[in-house]
Amino acid sequence: MNIDIGISQQDRAEIVEGLSRLLADTYTLYLKTHNFHWNVTGPMFQTLHLMFETQYNELALAVDLIAERIRALGFPAPGTYTEFSRLSSIPETIGVPKADEMIRLLVEGQEAVVRTARSIFPAVERANDQPTADLLTQRMQVHEKTAWMLRSLTEN
Repeated sequence: MNIDIGISQQDRAEIVEGLSRLLADTYTLYLKTHNFHWNVTGPMFQTLHLMFETQYNELALAVDLIAERIRALGFPAPGTYTEFSRLSSIPETIGVPKADEMIRLLVEGQEAVVRTARSIFPAVERANDQPTADLLTQRMQVHEKTAWMLRSLTEN
């Protein structure tokens, strides 16, 4: 059945391309955060273990929201490691870094998600796609706040 929501097929495809990158970044950050939750050690173990758990749970909910928006726009959502690896701007972390390096890498990941979300806005605004704009704004707020909270752990 045709989709007639006031956004052209071409505009929806362009928005979905950006949302697919956002989904890949969010899932990659989810996986990285969950990995660090499992493997963090050191004097800040309890604090970081709980903080990372809160963060990966929030990210798990976010991937669903992003994928559902892609589906509402009429396209399949990417959902494999291969697709996420190709689409994500967040590099995989090999090995188990020290706690302070985990924090730094997660700040970088949070900021990367913000940049990806921000990059989608021109297409969203041209198409007058308020639901996607709202989703992007909410995601940016969460990631900017989380990056700030993580950065605050690195100050003396």
